[in-house]
Order: sequence, then structure tokens, then C-alpha cells
Amino acid sequence: MSIDPSLLRTRDLRTGYRSGAKRIVVAGSLPELNIQAGQLICLLGPNGSGKSTLLRTLAGLQPALGGTIHIDGAGRGTPAELAKRISLVLTDRVRGNNLTVYSLIALGRYPYSGWLGGLDEADKAAVEWAIVSTGVEALRNRKVHTLSDGESQKVMLARALAQDTPILMLDEPTAHLDLPSRIRLMRLLHRQTRKGILLSTHELDLALQVADEVWLLQPGGGFYKGAPEDLVLDGIFEAAFANEDIHFDREAGTFVIHTEAGKPIGFSGEGAVASGEGGVASLERAVASAERAIAFWTERALRREGYVVVAPGSAPHTVRLCREGSGFRWRLEAGKTVIEYDSISGLLQALRG
Repeated sequence: MSIDPSLLRTRDLRTGYRSGAKRIVVAGSLPELNIQAGQLICLLGPNGSGKSTLLRTLAGLQPALGGTIHIDGAGRGTPAELAKRISLVLTDRVRGNNLTVYSLIALGRYPYSGWLGGLDEADKAAVEWAIVSTGVEALRNRKVHTLSDGESQKVMLARALAQDTPILMLDEPTAHLDLPSRIRLMRLLHRQTRKGILLSTHELDLALQVADEVWLLQPGGGFYKGAPEDLVLDGIFEAAFANEDIHFDREAGTFVIHTEAGKPIGFSGEGAVASGEGGVASLERAVASAERAIAFWTERALRREGYVVVAPGSAPHTVRLCREGSGFRWRLEAGKTVIEYDSISGLLQALRG
């Protein structure tokens, strides 16, 4: 008999709400879902697709409209048993003016300590580890109501880590964090190799970089799951988020804002890597890499200005990226007139004029 490695598994799950005798289905007949230890799953989808509803249903905050959810091969169990299996971080702001950050994080140990809150040495060690891991040491004595949204988000993650469950679920955990904090959060989650992690997010670019698997919900109940690379190559991302304002560039792995077609402009950048060995070749490779990066951002800036980038010489104006010593300059050619600029900003100002 094979052993099911899943921490959580669903069958024929249907999510939504009940209003009296009426059932409002958000997502119906979802394919089998499972979360395994060491797996980070990103739950994606446009607003209104049912991400939060699915997350809350899996976590036991609201009943499913149909289907089954098994945790560790069994049913949900009692709320106390469920609290030892799943920890949940929501976007709701915590209330409790007299509660300190340390006390809030320590509440994560209630499944083991009981409501009286007596912490033994193991509980205290778990709380301290969670505080250090999330970088909230300086906040431990602050009152919860004095925290910013970003600080509150980190503290709630610390509470969930102190709870020390095999499954961790997070609803928009990066919503109030700056970019460095988002990256630190994702690195921290990746280090939780004993946990199965499910997080909903609108950070599509970030999800493509960190997710082991993506669950993609669409309004009306459409659902896809798989490795993020497979969903990109199959065109699912492009179709799911296509609209008149943006499109997904599968080659760059990013979303691009649509701009109206404008005037053509030629563009040329050099980037050939010199052959050979030793320090000179390494330097040439570094310079070529820098030039490719500058060429990429130059072309991006031209497109943002509304230009259509074409081959050099086939438009009234041509921009050439030229190496000058250890740096680069931008040469704007218009007929016999040639002017050089030392920044993209200078080039764009000239084109606007």
C-alpha cells in the first residue's frame, strides 16, 4: 500500500457561501489539490476569482459547499487539533490596544499551552525563534495598535511561525511590505523545508520566481495548476491576465503595459563577447553583459515613450549605443546630424524636443 505524502488533499472541492437556503458558488468541482512538505504554492488570480474564499475554506474558517478536505490523511478533526496542523495569516488588522507584540506572538503557542497561556521553555524558545526569524526583535515591547501595516504583517507571520504547524497559509503576505521585506519574507518561507506553504498573492512576477507550484483561479471557476514555467509556456498566463492595458511577455517573464503605436525609431547596440581566455576575456564578457543590460533598458525606455523600435537606418532617427572607455554613450543620428548623450534621460529629453 502506497503512503500519501500530502499534508493536505482535496477531492471534488466546491467553495462559496450560504445565504439561508441559497448557495453561492465561487469555485466548483476543483481538481484534486494537495500540499506537500517542502512545497511553496502561490495562489494567483484576478480580483473576484475566489482566492481568499479557497484559502479560508482550506483553513477551516468556512465550510466547503461540497467535496472533501483531508489533512494528514484524516478529516479535519476538532478546532484544537486543526490549530496544530494549520497556521493562518490573514490581511485583517489585529485588534487589542493593550496587547504587546511579544504577547501576540506568544498566542501562537495556545494549541500547546492552552488558553491560560502558561509557556514552558520549549514554548518560549519557539516564540524567540519566530521573533528573530522575522526580524521583529525591536518591536517585542510595542503595543500592537502602534504598529504600521507592514510591521503588523511581520508580527502576524511571527505568530504563525511560533504556532509551528506542518501547513502554513498566508493571504496576501506581501501586501504592505517594501521590496526588501518581500524578498526576505520569501527567503524565510523557502527555508521552512518541513512545511507545506500556500500563499495567495497579486505579486505575479515574484510568484514566478519563487513558487514550486502555481494554482491559478479565474472568475467563473476556471482553474489551472502546475509548475509556473509550464503555465507560462502553455500560454495560460497570457490568456488569464490578457486585457487591453497589459499583456504577459513570456520571453521576459513580466507584464508589459500596452502603448499606442507611435513613430518608428532605429536602435542599435553592440554586445559581442570577445573570444579568448584570461583576464581580458573576462573583462570583455563583463563589458558585453553590461552593454546588453543597457541596450535592454534603452529599448524599454524608447517603447515607454511611444516609439516603435526598428532596425537602424530604417527610420528618420536612429539611436546607437556606443562604448566609450569603460562607459557608454547614446548617439542620436538624424540625417547628417549626430549628437551624443551620456544618459537615457538626456536622450529622451532630446527626442521630446
